[in-house]
Amino acid sequence: MQIDFHHGVTYVVARLAGFQHQDAQVIAYSAQYVDDATNAGIIRFNNGTEFNHVSSAHKFLDYRNFRELAHHQVWIPFHFLPGNGGLPANQSPVGSFIDKLICRPNSYVAQEMVTACITAKFHSAQPSDGASPSPHSLYRLGITMHVYADTWAHQGFAGINHQVNEAKILVDAQGNLDQKSTERVKRYFHKNVVNRFAHFFISEVFPLGHGAVLSNPDRPYLKWGYTNGLNQRVMRNNPRDFLEAADQMCQWMQRYRIGDPTAPCPGLPLSDKRQIAKLLLKTTERSSRKRHKIWLKAIAEGRFSFGKAKVTYKAKGKGSWKYQALGTEAIVDTGEEVFPFRATFLDSHWKRFHDALEEHRTYIVHKLLPKYGIQMDA
Repeated sequence: MQIDFHHGVTYVVARLAGFQHQDAQVIAYSAQYVDDATNAGIIRFNNGTEFNHVSSAHKFLDYRNFRELAHHQVWIPFHFLPGNGGLPANQSPVGSFIDKLICRPNSYVAQEMVTACITAKFHSAQPSDGASPSPHSLYRLGITMHVYADTWAHQGFAGINHQVNEAKILVDAQGNLDQKSTERVKRYFHKNVVNRFAHFFISEVFPLGHGAVLSNPDRPYLKWGYTNGLNQRVMRNNPRDFLEAADQMCQWMQRYRIGDPTAPCPGLPLSDKRQIAKLLLKTTERSSRKRHKIWLKAIAEGRFSFGKAKVTYKAKGKGSWKYQALGTEAIVDTGEEVFPFRATFLDSHWKRFHDALEEHRTYIVHKLLPKYGIQMDA
């Protein structure tokens, strides 16, 4: 999924789940910033203190840039959550180990991830104990919603280099060869690569994630299909899948608000669900930024039951969380910077996001995935 869903739709869903504007802004910004937090390392301050942070995306979040993508500490915990074949922790899918790693929508792994986010909301087990929420709990919720939503978009793919990610034939909703995708491949890739793989759509050249099918899994309006590296025919209906993701996200955010991960919740109100479905299907611009503007316009015009709201997002530069925390407009850190320390840094959105990012990654890598028999190097 891209910024139109991770930011725009996530904000809408958070409001429909009962969050007020400011909290929904934090959740939605965090959800999108997972794709924009490309720097990692030590932040040094002029008073001698340091802050170490991790990244949740690579410098150019581009599935064609395959040399930058082979990093399971980024792609598996933040973008391609393993699905364990859709089975609970005490069971394993039939087949090889890759079947555990393939992303599956709303898997037991994904649901357990969201449950952990909810239970970590308070310092004690129950909000009724009078405990205060963790200062970065909303940020972790946004991060979790990003990963959870991507289990629909990235289903069938794995966050490692593997044959399953190959795509041999891309087709449209009617099963016809997708000529437009062929032309896009020709524009993106060097002539000799295209000639070699003209009918195999990059195939084994890009076996990480969904590189071989370009941005097809991330475009909400698209109905399409492909043949994967295991020679299995797969048909996808993104509008249906994305709407289901939004409804499930709403239910989980409602559970988060009441502090009970097992509570039955209604999800999206029917009229709002219809409006979301319409926008997902009818917003057909290829540019995710243009689609994002359409969602922000719909929010500003009050097309949803929570009324009018002004929502903005800026990943880098003035107005961004990083600028507010560190005063830098740079897109990429060199590692040599020394920033002026301000007391407000400790409570800044940017620091709290990165605290939540590390907490999420540590939980996924060292607690959740080992429970499903998936071990990753530290």
